[in-house]
Amino acid sequence: MAWSDLPGLATILDLLCPPRCGFCGADVAEGRPGGGLSCEPCAAAFSRDVTRCGLCGEPAEGDGGCRRCRGRRRDWDGLAVLSSYGDDVREQVLRAKRPAGEAVAAALAGLLVRKHRESFADWRIDVVAPVPMHWRRRLARGTSAADQLAAAVARGLGLPMRRLLRRRRATPMQNELPFEDRRGNVRAAFRATRRVAGLRVLLVDDVATTGATLAECRGTLVEAGAAAVYAAVIARADRGSGTDPFR
Repeated sequence: MAWSDLPGLATILDLLCPPRCGFCGADVAEGRPGGGLSCEPCAAAFSRDVTRCGLCGEPAEGDGGCRRCRGRRRDWDGLAVLSSYGDDVREQVLRAKRPAGEAVAAALAGLLVRKHRESFADWRIDVVAPVPMHWRRRLARGTSAADQLAAAVARGLGLPMRRLLRRRRATPMQNELPFEDRRGNVRAAFRATRRVAGLRVLLVDDVATTGATLAECRGTLVEAGAAAVYAAVIARADRGSGTDPFR
């Protein structure tokens, strides 16, 4: 038994060191199912979003349908998005990318789990996996936001987190390229680290724009035997929004 599991000890620790919001630092009355801590104002601000298609993640039409998905091959089996890539969310995503951003990453992941817990349950996920960063870029940054987010999502869902993919090469940053070149940039850029025969995988990353990176990761996992590959991101940069982050 861990010390934190002893009756009453958690209450004493909360009194001595009150849990704080990972975004603004305000005291939080109680933890949230799914991992990281966030106060209600921050949770509302960073979870605010349009209604989205659960398959492609694009804003849904008035009737809840999605013109993009009708009769077309999809790049994944479902996509969960916390919010649009607006200025406030962009700031938190950038904070999560820094070496000291673990609390922010955990808070973002906690909100993602809180918002989409029913979808995650419906998807019957077996394992959570981060979109991998090349080792040289990770060494330069000192951390991987996708790893931090995936670990927190896995904790919130009570599932294992495994690094199922590895980058074969250091590709140019996606935001340095025109949209039409991004799929080619990541083509054959990943390899599976193990067989995943029959598993239902949840890929986790921070931001999606064209979805090219997620699509290539999904194809690699399917080739390795995955039965289904879903994706979850903190933010989606919608077409025509004027934002262009990292994927």
